[in-house]
Amino acid sequence: MPISLVTGGAGFIGRHLVHQLLQRNHQVRVLDIAEIDGIFPPDVEIYRGSILDEILLTKAMKGIDYLFHLAANPHLWAPDKSVFHRINYEGTKRVLENAVKNEVHKIIYTSSETLLKSYRWKNKETVNEASSMPELEDLPGPYSRSKMLAEKEARKAADAGLPVVVVYPTTPIGPGDVNLTPPTRMIMDFVNGKNPAYLDCALNYIAVEDAALGHVLAAEKGKTGERYILGNQNLWLFEVLNILEQASGKPMTRRRIPYQVALLSAHISEFVADHITKKPPRASVEGVRLAGTHLTFDGSKAHRELGLPENSIHHAFSNTVNWLQQQGYIK
Repeated sequence: MPISLVTGGAGFIGRHLVHQLLQRNHQVRVLDIAEIDGIFPPDVEIYRGSILDEILLTKAMKGIDYLFHLAANPHLWAPDKSVFHRINYEGTKRVLENAVKNEVHKIIYTSSETLLKSYRWKNKETVNEASSMPELEDLPGPYSRSKMLAEKEARKAADAGLPVVVVYPTTPIGPGDVNLTPPTRMIMDFVNGKNPAYLDCALNYIAVEDAALGHVLAAEKGKTGERYILGNQNLWLFEVLNILEQASGKPMTRRRIPYQVALLSAHISEFVADHITKKPPRASVEGVRLAGTHLTFDGSKAHRELGLPENSIHHAFSNTVNWLQQQGYIK
């Protein structure tokens, strides 16, 4: 029975990944800083703590066959900006160094689709794995830059012979996002009528179950050093609002806000958050810059080489709305 470690296993994709590994008869370990008692079957080994804890990391990785490194700070704002560099970059370096010592059979590193296009590029070009990547300074904020540095470490390790495969899940949609990551919070706010206007932008969406399965398929079929975009359908936000209106039965806003107005509002909101409230802003600068980038992707390589499924995005949005209603997040 193969032994798999999922760092960040209590996260949105991580939880679904753990259950899919169990279905494939893996012995699963989870390393996460979050409280995770009771959310997994009792045969899942829990290591609660940070990937920066060298002693805990060494224990969790001893004797594993597969490493799925999802642990990261996924938010687009933090009161202490250095947390992104510390967790996302330095944490990844420590994980990879430990994997070398343990001679792990396969490593799946979860990168971010936000690295694949500069926010300064205003074209609507669809990006794939062969597209040119932007320079570090052309990324929209500390989250994206920290993930770029981490991916460079992962690719450097692959060049040195470590069996690393890089995956880029696009925007995951579906039930079970207890941390209310930005996509789920966006859906919740629109259905609750908290957003009087929207910034029309294009994103690629994937059912969270498929994003998790893509990690498993990358471990089973992915080639060392290769990169795979785990995506499905490109949608403009007005199309998403139409889907949410059908799924929730509630009317969605039809008022659009210009990009420059949204960006100015984000700068003001983030300044207040940084210097006064110390609470997350209504919209972050990095988030608005990403929205204005038009992050559309071609995921055909993962579908062709890994067998990644293309399940209904409409169904994934409906499942998200239903789950939010069951949890009491939708009024």
